[in-house]
Amino acid sequence: MTATATSNAAGSAAWADTLLLSFAQAGYVRAEPAILQPAEPFLDLSGEDIRKSLYLTTDLSGEELCLRPDLTIPVARDYLASSQAGQPAGFSYLGPVFRYRSGQASEFLQAGIESFGRQDRAAADAEMLALALEATGAFGVRDVEIRTGDVALFNALLDALNLFPVWRRRLVKDFNRKISLEKDLEKLAAAATATRSEYEGVLAALAGSDRKAALAFVTDLMSIAGTTNVGGRTTAEIADRFLEQSTLKGGALPREAIAVLKRFLSISGNPDDAIAELRALTADAKLDLSAAIDQFESRVGFMAARGIDVKQTRFSTAFGRGLDYYTGFEFELHHRGNGVEPLVAGGRYDGLMTQLGSAEPIPAVGFSVWIDALSRIGRKVGA
Repeated sequence: MTATATSNAAGSAAWADTLLLSFAQAGYVRAEPAILQPAEPFLDLSGEDIRKSLYLTTDLSGEELCLRPDLTIPVARDYLASSQAGQPAGFSYLGPVFRYRSGQASEFLQAGIESFGRQDRAAADAEMLALALEATGAFGVRDVEIRTGDVALFNALLDALNLFPVWRRRLVKDFNRKISLEKDLEKLAAAATATRSEYEGVLAALAGSDRKAALAFVTDLMSIAGTTNVGGRTTAEIADRFLEQSTLKGGALPREAIAVLKRFLSISGNPDDAIAELRALTADAKLDLSAAIDQFESRVGFMAARGIDVKQTRFSTAFGRGLDYYTGFEFELHHRGNGVEPLVAGGRYDGLMTQLGSAEPIPAVGFSVWIDALSRIGRKVGA
């Protein structure tokens, strides 16, 4: 390691220690989960970007393991295995994570907070955003752009539209993968092809399945056939392709639904204006999204109570972070003028705990701090 790299690493560590002290003062206990983790939760629950970047290995028993690509799932697993499971608890962390990143280091530091078990969701969401802003301030970075979204609004809209499960799955998948829904909606409006496929039986069997069920089904079929890939495609890639084809076999997405979805996805701006537009949309379309909109509005109130300038917050109904486990509020903080790389990112993931084995749903929200990016910008602004 060069002298400059050593100096930069030490600087990052110093900033991170300061950050952890501020988290501890806010009541978040230090967590230190294992670096080596079971791969299955990340393969099943993370977004496509993380799934493609995992460093995988297998132990002597045949269990597939990975170097942790982030710390949210490891901290959540440790919480569920503890005596605190189900009770309100907050954790902070700092440590290395491992992802393949083309042209960048695959091992890098990440800090953050995870809050479990709080029933006052809107207040907890606002607290996460306030603490995230404090984190950037600890690095001397104050010219920050706040980008927010709420996948609960999108899910509530899909529920209200009463779409077939295959359409709902496809649209959620597009949203989570950050694919332009506008681009895909017209394709989904086209009538399903009348051409029969040699895989008609497979497609019919997969209709309404989730990704895990489809993967298990295709794995069984390929095991019977005595192969692990076809044409260079892995089992997972084949399962995803079959799921997509089964969706297209489900019939065309109704034009009325497309019009509502397009209007919904066009809503952006400051949160107060967005709330007004959402209420107008639901009134015009005669859809009930009141619970999700009320939660959004309550969160905005708690944000203002914490001193956040709501009118300087950018909200978009189309905003998503590309992680499958998010269920509500999502946000990213960017240094103004840097459109791609977030400094802090997080959100609400209430469904993750049951997916990790909890018998009862447990509210959860948190964020991750990208130490390298923050310390680099902090040095530039003279922090």
